[in-house]
Amino acid sequence: MGTIQPSHQEAAVSAHPSLRADDADVAEPSTSASASAAGAAPASPEGFERPGRPADDAELRAAIRRLGDLLGQTLVRQHGPELLEQVEAIRALGKQGADVSELLAEVGPEQAIKLVRAFTAYFNLANTAEQVHRGRELAATRAAEGSWLGQAVDRIEAAGLAGTAAEAVAHLSVRPVFTAHPTEAARRTVLAKLRKVAELLDAPQTTANERRLAETVEQLWQTDELRITRPEPVDEARNAVYYLDELAAHAAPEVLEELAFELRRVGIELPLTARPLSFGSWIGGDRDGNPNVTPQMTLDVLELQHEHAIRTVLAAMDTLRDLLSTSERVAAPTAELRASLEADLAALPEIPARYRRLNAEEPYRLKATTIRQKLLNTRTRIAEGRPHDPRRDYRGTAELLRDLTLMRDSLLADRGELIARGELETAIRTIAAFGLQHAVLDIREHSDAHHHVLAQLFDRLGDQPWRYADLPRDYRRRLLGKELASSRPLSPLGQVPAETLLDAAGVKTFGVFTAIRTALEKYGPDVIESYIVSMTRGVDDLFAAVVLAREAGLVDIHARTAAIGFVPLLETPDELKVAGQILDDLLSDPSYAAIVAARGGVQEVMLGYSDSNKMGGIATSQWEIHRAQRELRDTAIKHGVRIRLFHGRGGTVGRGGGPSHEAILAQPWGTLDGEIKVTEQGEVISDKYAIPALARENLELTLAATLEATVLHRAPRQSAEDLATWSATMEGVSEAAQERYRELVEHPDLPAYFFASTPVDLLGDLHLGSRPSRRPDSSAGIDGLRAIPWVFGWTQSRQIVPGWFGVGTGLAAVRRHPDFTDVDWQDMYARWHFFRNFLGNVSMTLAKTDLRIARHYVETLVPRELHHFFDTITEEYERTVAEVLRVTGESELLGRNATLARTLRVRDMYLDPISYLQVSLLKRQREAVAQERAVDPDLGRALLLSVNGIAAGLKNTG
Repeated sequence: MGTIQPSHQEAAVSAHPSLRADDADVAEPSTSASASAAGAAPASPEGFERPGRPADDAELRAAIRRLGDLLGQTLVRQHGPELLEQVEAIRALGKQGADVSELLAEVGPEQAIKLVRAFTAYFNLANTAEQVHRGRELAATRAAEGSWLGQAVDRIEAAGLAGTAAEAVAHLSVRPVFTAHPTEAARRTVLAKLRKVAELLDAPQTTANERRLAETVEQLWQTDELRITRPEPVDEARNAVYYLDELAAHAAPEVLEELAFELRRVGIELPLTARPLSFGSWIGGDRDGNPNVTPQMTLDVLELQHEHAIRTVLAAMDTLRDLLSTSERVAAPTAELRASLEADLAALPEIPARYRRLNAEEPYRLKATTIRQKLLNTRTRIAEGRPHDPRRDYRGTAELLRDLTLMRDSLLADRGELIARGELETAIRTIAAFGLQHAVLDIREHSDAHHHVLAQLFDRLGDQPWRYADLPRDYRRRLLGKELASSRPLSPLGQVPAETLLDAAGVKTFGVFTAIRTALEKYGPDVIESYIVSMTRGVDDLFAAVVLAREAGLVDIHARTAAIGFVPLLETPDELKVAGQILDDLLSDPSYAAIVAARGGVQEVMLGYSDSNKMGGIATSQWEIHRAQRELRDTAIKHGVRIRLFHGRGGTVGRGGGPSHEAILAQPWGTLDGEIKVTEQGEVISDKYAIPALARENLELTLAATLEATVLHRAPRQSAEDLATWSATMEGVSEAAQERYRELVEHPDLPAYFFASTPVDLLGDLHLGSRPSRRPDSSAGIDGLRAIPWVFGWTQSRQIVPGWFGVGTGLAAVRRHPDFTDVDWQDMYARWHFFRNFLGNVSMTLAKTDLRIARHYVETLVPRELHHFFDTITEEYERTVAEVLRVTGESELLGRNATLARTLRVRDMYLDPISYLQVSLLKRQREAVAQERAVDPDLGRALLLSVNGIAAGLKNTG
């Protein structure tokens, strides 16, 4: 390196190997573009794929060696050369294929902490280097091949559809929705330091920058990776707005400008205030199973979001004030702009006299100043709780956009087209995307909570033959439908305190509806749009939420007004199977249909990937979601409404994760009518949005795929005969796979095996999020676990059962069935996007599974009488690998992608020692508990650090 003068301890580094990749090693590409060049799925839980040639990894290897050198120097400075020697010795043995488990079994807790932290630091630094490298690759590819949006528009033009695409473009709406689901193991302070590492890697390699890089690596080492306490929802919201601030400043404006340019190139004008891209959030609104999300917490989070959003818009206005120096002596403003400016100046006496004097002949600069003052007044009004004054502040984004559009139209009216369509227009599109709220907050609550409130209200009236809780579902549906159609208030909740009518749980549930009303009055109509009813089993579950919203004054059927929309969340295989019927029943009710009409004729439906996978296995989950989308599309067409699908995807394949671009293009035809929502959570958020170049690429990819699917995929891409054959084939695969999966998970002894062979019991101690890992009043077994800890446990122990189990049995059963002997599996794989995407994600998960490591967990931690479960898992793994290879025609997993296959092997060299240490530490901890001895605090800390380390290496927790 030669740029850092070593201390006396650093001098020892030259006598020892550095902690770095060898010449043949590269970091695991978390969402590598080159990794998916040949069509294989990337190694990360989320990501994007870009066609192109495999990149030269020399630059990446050099960056990893550079960071490895700095980390090695840090270890020597902090703990002496012995730690570095031990780390490198372990790594060398692992590279030679030696079994290091016995060596690591003797490591004491204090030294285990240092080893785990060293390997984890390497993973974090190597992944950061890969992200920077990937950003450079993408920039080079963009320069050579054009943007994703440009390519999508080219395909639309080539299909002769540019002239008819304007309507689809007008309601184009892509919304990533940030959730607080606890799957991000890294603290935000760690992520911020890694972001600093990325910036320095991308900067010129000067002596000063090298000192800063060494300093940052040392800061990273001295930062505790573990949270000392569980975060509150407001803390989670601060994490989300950190990313939203960055997206609003960099990636989103670039993507929106690119979209407008590419569409204008083929004669399509994107409406100025359209929202082709926006952001959503569940943080502070997701109450399902999280007692920490109170009505007041929802309002607190909204206030935080508005503070950050207003700060972002203020910065944009400062930029515009500098730019918009147009003089009225050169270009006259419109009469509308003059009148608006005069009214603003009269209503805003706090505008300094010097601005009125200096900018008297610069109307655009002066108008931008008045807008800035209104924003300041808005912030003050929110903080002080004062009523909105439309002359002096803003309530909602529409008023702000009207002022900005007035400036843009005035410039267009007198030779200012380039100025109007430049940074001003980009600012308007960005503000339309983020609004004054940064992200639209969704509210989610479990269906049972609404019925709990209604039971108290109906039982109080005493006009039903049964208690509400005992009503059959069909009767309850008719009762609530009749209630919706009536004009009477069900209760005096609007006149008396809720505490006089409801118990504590009921007060909290109803309080959310009154909090929504308060938020809409305070912040405007854009702040909350959707109320999601989780575990929807029938239309009565939606009706219950609507009745409560009516009681709170949010819905008036007879006035045809609805302040919010209502969203069924279908999250089990049983509900997915009847998705079309549920939607048909909803839209067939005149009162509910009136609500949909009041909401612009759009019905949103959320599809749950996590719980459907946990209950039915990956094959059934993926197939039933695909089939449900077809039925929802057809039902929406029947009723003349537009469907907006909200995909509740997790980070891992076992929770619906996988490449977004491919997943969107694999949707059934006609299901993407311009609008899509997708959850982004945990490690997916940091992986996709931490680096500005990658954030832009991910946003553009999702937007381009949605545009392309909306315009080009309006009809089947295959013949009706082929689709019927393939659907029947996949139905058979799903049935056989689910039967095999249920045999495993319903075995009475599986909970004992699962908890023994995985570190899932540590999840609560990691303080990943504010939501408990178990559902309230749940059992102690697997059924009580949420989907995240279910996937977390299997992932940490490298078994990753949720990502593939049952698929091999399903494929083999159908292949051998006499009714399917004519199926051309290779043709189905080549031409059916759904099937190819499904098997691609399964292949990626199989490649990440490591039964060699998993066997060590089982043999060390699991009672022998339970080992038969591992035999079953091994047998199904081997069957699934064989069947997937038979269909894909490859000789080995990821056979088309030697680069990715190699990086997975290289990763194991650094990941295996952490796994072996985790097993040893788990064994010691459990022995201490069994013997009723106090657990060494260092041992507990080392265990939690091992979880972080494995999560860093695998790039996901759950």
